[in-house]
Amino acid sequence: MSRRRRRPRGMSWTPPAEESGYAGPAVLLVGERALDVTVHLDGHLEPLDGRFHWYGRIDRSPAVAAAKEAGATAAELSIGDRAPVALRLAERDAWGHVQVSGTGRPPYPLEQVEVDLPTPASAAG
Repeated sequence: MSRRRRRPRGMSWTPPAEESGYAGPAVLLVGERALDVTVHLDGHLEPLDGRFHWYGRIDRSPAVAAAKEAGATAAELSIGDRAPVALRLAERDAWGHVQVSGTGRPPYPLEQVEVDLPTPASAAG
């Protein structure tokens, strides 16, 4: 009898087909330590809760692996001169990258979006 392999939801990240999000250097703040890391991040607006959910991975880093092994599950991430934002450190994948996720304002800038709202129909009377 064949058994299907179960994968945890939201724990594995694959790069999007089109260019979006952010890939590059960042600073991971774990407790009192500031670690220079390389990240690959993307996100989406979740219509069910109305919040922006972002996720991705931190490239393999001995310092990040040591923090995870010491029990770290929460940290902050800063990109450039942007203020740090909270994130969750999830599992390490088979290549040693650490999966991350957050909710709310992402650590990378988002493109401006222009929305045209329909004008209400005037009441004829």
